[in-house]
Amino acid sequence: MKRRRLLAVAAALVVATGCSSNDSDEATPGNSESSPSSSATSDGARKAVEAYVQALNSRSAKALIEVGGVKDEEWSRKEAAQILADRGGRGWKIKDLQIDHDMGPDTGSAHLVAEDKAGKSLNDTFTVTREKSTWHLVVFTHQSPEPGKDPASTDKAHS
Repeated sequence: MKRRRLLAVAAALVVATGCSSNDSDEATPGNSESSPSSSATSDGARKAVEAYVQALNSRSAKALIEVGGVKDEEWSRKEAAQILADRGGRGWKIKDLQIDHDMGPDTGSAHLVAEDKAGKSLNDTFTVTREKSTWHLVVFTHQSPEPGKDPASTDKAHS
């Protein structure tokens, strides 16, 4: 799980510096995706983002935990409930989705623009990761470190 946090930090740095490969939602002439493996990789990450939107719309904590690739435990159910309270059941429709494999074939970023039934916009960027051929979104932030491991920190060392 420490790896996921490091990937999330790396993704935030990439997003903050404005790196982008500009993948489009559909294959178009001139698209930078040329190999089938690259296209298949984007398809898997895209399906994970679509599953996230479906989990929000159906208010499914179980589906949200699954797409987040975390264990179904008290902390994850609590965080899923908070995410669903903030964004769930609103009838989100994806307006734009860009997947960038800017950190390798198994890690990248997804930029989602969606709109709910009332016309309110959702604009979010996620880290997408592939573990054992399954794509997940890094949407859970309060994950406890594994027993015996300290979480990574960005605090300055105290002397």
